[in-house]
Parts: sequence; structure tokens; C-alpha cells
Amino acid sequence: MFGHTNEPFSLSRDITAVIIPAGEEVILHKGTNGFITQALGGSFTVYVEGNLFRVSGIDADALGKDPVPPPKIPDNATNEDIEAVIWEQLKTCYDPEIPVDIVNLGLIYRCEVIDIGNGERSVNVDMTLTAPGCGMGDVLVADAREKIAIIPTISDVNVELVFDPPWNVGLMSEEAKLQTGLM
Repeated sequence: MFGHTNEPFSLSRDITAVIIPAGEEVILHKGTNGFITQALGGSFTVYVEGNLFRVSGIDADALGKDPVPPPKIPDNATNEDIEAVIWEQLKTCYDPEIPVDIVNLGLIYRCEVIDIGNGERSVNVDMTLTAPGCGMGDVLVADAREKIAIIPTISDVNVELVFDPPWNVGLMSEEAKLQTGLM
């Protein structure tokens, strides 16, 4: 399943979801009924009783969907290998209101992988929003952090929201501009 849908669901167990755009975590209880309105990048946007929520891919089974497995990394992966996997993971983070990923929107300014010993790594990401007042900031930051944290060997993730330099349409990929009708 990909893109916009209106598929009904009934939760098979309690799950944690994030209210859109407030960014607050809530518990949706077993038996809650609603509709999946968007399924992109392994995360789901669901409509329940007049509200939108973001549901993580790890809880896909509660919606009757297949959970998204953690990404695979090469044996003896270098920091460069891990950075490439991080960029692919970030391409699975979508604004729940726009069906374009945060990489192609040009929202990622920096990705730094640091070896911290014992085969573990720390990751620092700077990202921005299309507008400083965008209510989706907390949701997008949490999604990016979650998608990076499940990569093997990563033990620490810091995703910082920055607004300098300000985002502009010129940062979008050609594909994103076509998809959003800006080209």
C-alpha cells in the first residue's frame, strides 16, 4: 500500500500515536475504528473521530498491515555506508500533509555519523521546515529520529530543528517540484 487511501481499520491492540499537527503522544486503544488516510515510508496517517494521528511502522500490525523491518547494513559497514543508509531512511519520512519525503523537500541540511567505539555510532542531523511556524515540526523530527534509531550500530540520534538558512523552493529536488506542481 502506498500513497493516499481511505482504508478502514480496527485496532487489534493498544498503540502509541502522535496527534497531527500538535505532536503530542496519545494511546489509541484496542478496538478503536478509523481510516488510514496515508501510508508512506512505513508510517501511517490515520483519521479517528475527527482527528489525524501518525502511527509508526512498528505498530503496522495493529492496523492489519505488515510491520516494516529495520534496514540492512553491509558487514563491517563504514561510517559512509551508515550515512548512505541514513539518507535512504530519511527518504521514508513524509510530511503527513504533503506526499513528498523530507530529503526531496530539501529539509535535511546536515547528516554527521560519529564512531563512538564498540561498533556503535552517534548521528547528528540538522533539518528545517518549509515554514518556521509549521505545526508538523515535532512530528517530522520524531519520525526522522525513529527511522535513524532503528539502523543497526546506531546508539545515539540527535535531530536538531534549524531555521538558518531559511528553507526555499530551490532546495527541493526536481522530482519534488514536479510532484507538487512547482515546475
